Amino acid sequence: MPALMPETQRSTRRRFALTPVAFVAMALLPLALHAEEADTPLVLQPSALLQEQIPLAMREQMPTFFSGDHTLGRPDLDTVIEGNAMMRKGDMVLQADRVEYYQPDDLVKARGNVHINRAGNIYEGPALELKVDAFEGFFSEPRYQFLKNGAFGQADRADFVDDSRVVLHNATYSTCRRQPGPSWLPAWMLRATTISIDTEEEIGTAEGAVLRFQDVPILAFPTMDFPLSDKRKSGYLPPTIGLDNINGVELTVPYYWNIAPNRDATFFPTVMSKRGVDLGGEFRYLEPEYKGTLRTNYMPSDSLRDRSRWSYALLHSGTVQAGISGIGGVGLNLNLNRVSDDNYWSDFGRATTSLTQRLLASDATVSWGRGNFSASVRTLKWQTLQDVTAPIVPPYDRLPQITGRYARYDLPGGFDASLDGDYTQFSADRNLTKQPNAKRSFALGQISRPWVAPGWFITPKVQLHATRYEFDAPLTNGATTADRTVPTFSLDTGLVFERDASFWGKALRQTLEPRAFYVNTPYRNQSLLPNYDSALNDFNFATVFTENAFGGNDRISDNNLLTLGLTTRFLEPATGAQLAQFGVAQRLRFKDQNVTLPGGTPSTDRLSDFLVGAQLNWDPRWTFDTTVQYNPDTGRSARSSVGGRWNPGNYRVISAAYRYQRNSSATATDGSEQIDIGWQWPLSALWGDKGQDLGAGQGQGAGRWYSVGRLNYSMYDRKLVDGVVGFEYDAGCWLGRIVLDRTQTGTTTTANQKISFQLEFVGFTRLGVGTNPLSVLKENIPRYQYLREQTTTPSRFSQYD
Repeated sequence: MPALMPETQRSTRRRFALTPVAFVAMALLPLALHAEEADTPLVLQPSALLQEQIPLAMREQMPTFFSGDHTLGRPDLDTVIEGNAMMRKGDMVLQADRVEYYQPDDLVKARGNVHINRAGNIYEGPALELKVDAFEGFFSEPRYQFLKNGAFGQADRADFVDDSRVVLHNATYSTCRRQPGPSWLPAWMLRATTISIDTEEEIGTAEGAVLRFQDVPILAFPTMDFPLSDKRKSGYLPPTIGLDNINGVELTVPYYWNIAPNRDATFFPTVMSKRGVDLGGEFRYLEPEYKGTLRTNYMPSDSLRDRSRWSYALLHSGTVQAGISGIGGVGLNLNLNRVSDDNYWSDFGRATTSLTQRLLASDATVSWGRGNFSASVRTLKWQTLQDVTAPIVPPYDRLPQITGRYARYDLPGGFDASLDGDYTQFSADRNLTKQPNAKRSFALGQISRPWVAPGWFITPKVQLHATRYEFDAPLTNGATTADRTVPTFSLDTGLVFERDASFWGKALRQTLEPRAFYVNTPYRNQSLLPNYDSALNDFNFATVFTENAFGGNDRISDNNLLTLGLTTRFLEPATGAQLAQFGVAQRLRFKDQNVTLPGGTPSTDRLSDFLVGAQLNWDPRWTFDTTVQYNPDTGRSARSSVGGRWNPGNYRVISAAYRYQRNSSATATDGSEQIDIGWQWPLSALWGDKGQDLGAGQGQGAGRWYSVGRLNYSMYDRKLVDGVVGFEYDAGCWLGRIVLDRTQTGTTTTANQKISFQLEFVGFTRLGVGTNPLSVLKENIPRYQYLREQTTTPSRFSQYD
């Protein structure tokens, strides 16, 4: 064992050994002087001296350093240091009043005010015996602190098994920071007969454990595991007790199974006092070429519905095979959702977001692509959950849909061309849809010649749409087939002007971008054709410069119109970041649009509604976005949306949105008008206490109350549609949450209401009553921040002494 030993048997002088840092400083000194003389910058080279983890083989070869007031030793046998004794080796620092080191056994004995820091984990107490390299031994009456989560505690004895494991006898454990004073007790504390700490697996195991909060015992465990970090591990998760106006009292005891680094499963059986037992589970997997999640629920007997209830949701995406020469890439995407009955969406509230809707899709797609070619085969089947008070006309299943595409953007003469094909078999309950099912074949060919320059562009384009239908029942004119061919010509052109500008003392670059888009599509009578997948496009900036007024392929609008738009942007000259954008657009129709959806009326207005939009990101702390659709004939807004967010710092965010849509009839008084508000804010800041912002994931210090919530209010109905309101309390080493969650479950006034409580012991566990309030807050509040999320791994050098 290499060691730096004193040259004499006894010395009354304090001796110091040069540390590696001192050696490095001495070695760099001539280089620094030479660099100064040559007037060239000094470049630091990478070094392994300050690495977080030192391999065992390297640690055994590292030298041992001693220092103290008095030393006594025999070469290669022993060393005794008294008074301010210190021993350093690798990532271990030992300090005590007296240190005895026996080199043949690699054994160190320390007495009096013993302090040992091993890779950031600290132990203090009266006496220690330890084999240094093996890190085997014991510590009498230690106090300790662990690096990973900052936990504290004390024990009658600590037995070091190796450099990763220690067993603490008659021990305590808490993440509450120690306060001065002999009578101080942590806000929460785990006391156990034994606590085993495994820093390699990053788990702790307690036997004969009692969890106390404010010195009151709240839970007792014969044995339990708890995490030392965010690393995944198998075991039971904290139970949750819920209060629900439909389900009654709920008790959930989850179990987490860490199958592999890329696979895990969670089982969450739930007992509901008014319904029965619900067996739930979730399986997740992640591979280099695919990933997915499967969630299932099964209730053998629901007392409220007098039947069994079940649901499943599978989400999968990935590549079946790729990179094989001559084949190309083949992808598989699955989104499968099914429930047992029509009432599932209203009975189970927010429990499974993808399964609490009335239209559930089971969608499977196999796609392929190679070079300029791509193709896909898709099957889509809907489950429609009907409500007798508000029935839904089901969408059409696609069994199957086959698509293909060939595109070239490098044709001679600068031309671009593409050809798209689609074959779909539509099927649904004809008693509900009131129209026949069909097989539809669709082809779209287009060719364009874009000219693009730094300050302008112009793109003429010609399209040809061809469609054929085969119906399983005659149309009103007796036909069982139909054909449609529609040509389209469009011309898209625009200019881009730039100038340097300055507003409010800020240098900017402003653009002015006028744009004109002309489209001409002749009229083809399509009134007898059923509608399987077409809908009227929203009138917004994303659709105003498009050839077809409808989405889907069952309606091709006849058009002879010109769309004019003007956009101005304000950009950061150095980065190109957009700080503001303002735009206007309007359509000039030269003749009526006679192609409509079933039950629709032709468009006869020569001037469309006026579209105005603005986006502001002038300051990173706030954003603003608005779009207004103004009808010049009625002098009123037909549709408006205004949204903004203010985020001045961590745990301070307020978002608000106003959405308004007038009924299609100009004289109607009903429509949709909603206000959506979300927030997270420290309550103490409301009366002027700014506090100390500790950064993301660190909270704002102990004793802070936060208000959190999101409200969606219908002004037409004068009622709250959905709402989440809660409070959080950050006490430093523990957090408290209370959340009220209201979800509308029908078109009437029925709603599912839940109240949730959660007590979180930071770095240890969470105990709750009701649905997990933390997940509810994350899902509903825009930019919600968890108060104590660890974003960086603690460094052993942060408490290295």
